[in-house]
Amino acid sequence: MRVTPGQRRRCFGLLRSAGDVWACVLEINAWRRRRHDAPLAGYQALCRELSGSGPGTFGELDSVGARSVLRRFSDAWFAAAKARKDGDLSVRFPRRRRALMPVRWHHGTFTLDGLRVRIPTAQGASPLWVRLAREVPYPVEQVRSVTLLCEGGRLFLDVTAEVPVAVYPPGEGPDPGRVAGVDLGIIHPDAVAGPDGEGLLVSGRAIRAEHRMHLADTKTRRRSVSRRAPKPGQMGSRRWRKYRRRARLVEGRHRRRVRQAQHEAARTVVSWAVEQRVGVLRVGNPRGVLDLDAGRRHNLRLRQWQIGRLMQALTDKAVQAGITVDPVNERGTSSTCPACLRRVPKPRGRTLSCPHCQFTGHRDLIAAAIIATRTPGGGPTTPTAVVLPKVVTHRRAGRHLPGAGQSRRDPRRPPRAARGSVGPRRPAPPPGDGESLAHTARIHNSAPETR
Repeated sequence: MRVTPGQRRRCFGLLRSAGDVWACVLEINAWRRRRHDAPLAGYQALCRELSGSGPGTFGELDSVGARSVLRRFSDAWFAAAKARKDGDLSVRFPRRRRALMPVRWHHGTFTLDGLRVRIPTAQGASPLWVRLAREVPYPVEQVRSVTLLCEGGRLFLDVTAEVPVAVYPPGEGPDPGRVAGVDLGIIHPDAVAGPDGEGLLVSGRAIRAEHRMHLADTKTRRRSVSRRAPKPGQMGSRRWRKYRRRARLVEGRHRRRVRQAQHEAARTVVSWAVEQRVGVLRVGNPRGVLDLDAGRRHNLRLRQWQIGRLMQALTDKAVQAGITVDPVNERGTSSTCPACLRRVPKPRGRTLSCPHCQFTGHRDLIAAAIIATRTPGGGPTTPTAVVLPKVVTHRRAGRHLPGAGQSRRDPRRPPRAARGSVGPRRPAPPPGDGESLAHTARIHNSAPETR
């Protein structure tokens, strides 16, 4: 959004008023909890409390925006209640106050006119028109809601639109009988094994490098300002507030970069599936590994993995393309030999070697091929023969990340000559959809002929 100082002040006032609505709901439930009364969590009951508060209670925030905050609280409360009922006692009810809360307005309450948007305000307040940084990529009649939010000190307007499912000519659309397996990972966000010996590997090393360099930069900045940092309970100086604002801007930019790379990876997988006429994508659900304590460093990698966001982006784009996404159990797929179906030690690298039948192959592609044989709701078994990819297409996610240009070096790193290692410079990838310069690779999975 491109706003004037006055518009920025009013937009932040709406976000703060939404935070006041959230705090009021928490306070009401705290009173009821002390009186041993039932919590006030239903959306209709919360709306009745809101209507009883009267107009003008929350500044310029109108009733539609306030009800969006109540809907968010109700959904969070019932989701936590369901998780605790299922046995997950680590999930807690929403009890944390927030200074700024996103506000959503549904269709018919706002006005979208090109680059200008009229944000609803309370009765008696002057109209609030803001200007967008770029045009909305959807027709006006398809826009269903807009959400005002703040990320990294910057104002954004999130647009939700109704997009129709893609329509294909007869005989060219996705075939429900063609199934592909998708293995989610960190080094390779998506490894796909198709039905005709076709495979796809999406490299996520640029995303991992972005996480590492962002962590290193954050540590360096904190060390450099540690001497002038205010003590606990002490008011910070103007220079300290400027540093905190800059840190929030850098953090928001990092999150946007990673989120864009994840969407690029999902779009690459769906485009490849459409070309191969794949109608069903069976995605291995790796949430079980999150419960394992793998040490401080690996726990950080798992937290930065963002499994839910990866699966959500892949599901949204696949549904729009007319492809069904089925989560399946992926247990044992990265440590099972597809030739003899025996458990093998999990390798440290990308190559899996079976000590029983001497089979070797790419670990992520083998996992994707085994996932393609799993059924939704089934156990960790491989009932049918595994079809391994023989022709693999390589793609990269995150062409916009630092270091993805001609030199393929992160500009935040020192030059290679300064570190005493001058290697051959690889050319830049061609502009377009992020394809690699390398030819299509043919992966020959080796196995003894006598078996």
